[in-house]
Amino acid sequence: MSDSPSRSRILLAYLSVFIVWGSTYLAIRIGVHDLPPAFLAGVRFLVSGFLMLTYARFTNRHIPSSSRDIRILSIVGILLLVGGNGLVVWAEQWVHSGLAALIVATVPLFMSSVDSLVPGGNKLSRMGWIGITIGFGGVALLVSPSLGYGEGERIYPLGIAGLVCAAFLWSLGSVYSNRRKVAGDIFAVTGMEMLAGGAVLMGIAIVSGELGRVQFTTNGTLALIYLILFGSIVGFTSYAYLLRHVPAAKASTYAYVNPGVAVFLGFLILDEPITLQTILAMVVILAGVALVQMARMKREPNDR
Repeated sequence: MSDSPSRSRILLAYLSVFIVWGSTYLAIRIGVHDLPPAFLAGVRFLVSGFLMLTYARFTNRHIPSSSRDIRILSIVGILLLVGGNGLVVWAEQWVHSGLAALIVATVPLFMSSVDSLVPGGNKLSRMGWIGITIGFGGVALLVSPSLGYGEGERIYPLGIAGLVCAAFLWSLGSVYSNRRKVAGDIFAVTGMEMLAGGAVLMGIAIVSGELGRVQFTTNGTLALIYLILFGSIVGFTSYAYLLRHVPAAKASTYAYVNPGVAVFLGFLILDEPITLQTILAMVVILAGVALVQMARMKREPNDR
């Protein structure tokens, strides 16, 4: 993708984020069954970042070189990929892929809250705050012990907490990225973010002793390759492109589609439960997200 925005490129970026990222929850769930979480995520982003920077170098694309730009990209990479994606991978050791996607669907709620609180941010209207309340009410419904998540299924509070933190940190990184523009080609920018996040994740894997538990299996290796090629190079680049060319609240509308894709694929391939509770919670969460998005789009500028 070039750095010049167009309707067709923006539409392709949206479709990539909508569909590809919805499927990555399944790939993560499969991969983390055989590979340690920090190692899985670290290898994914180190390889993806290296490939993208190599491509940018050999095609003579502009690679950020100033200390300011490198610092910003490193911060974004750590927030999005270590705090955001890394915690999702860690949590999916215990939490079903569909359930993880539903909780991460709260990203627009967090993003709107963060953006409204930072200096110069877009303040939320009453409708926006009502939407946030409804959305998080849907999360409470989803994980309510009194209702139970499917027959014989358990809710792991630590995994749920990790997913909520992941959504918050991803939102923080997205808002920061949207407000700290850097000079450089989208492939180079994304590649540098991935290298920064991947390096930290691999450091975590080494310090925590994960390398001694690495065992490459067919399923784990295929999941890792899918995450590198589609989840990172296609999906993350598309998201970074959107953050450059549309308001943050519009970029996060992928949250409407990802949960449905993830829940369906988890049910189809891993036999994960789809219960009335799951469906009701999805409706409530997405209703809250819709209210927040409507409130934000009335206030944010249409052009960048």
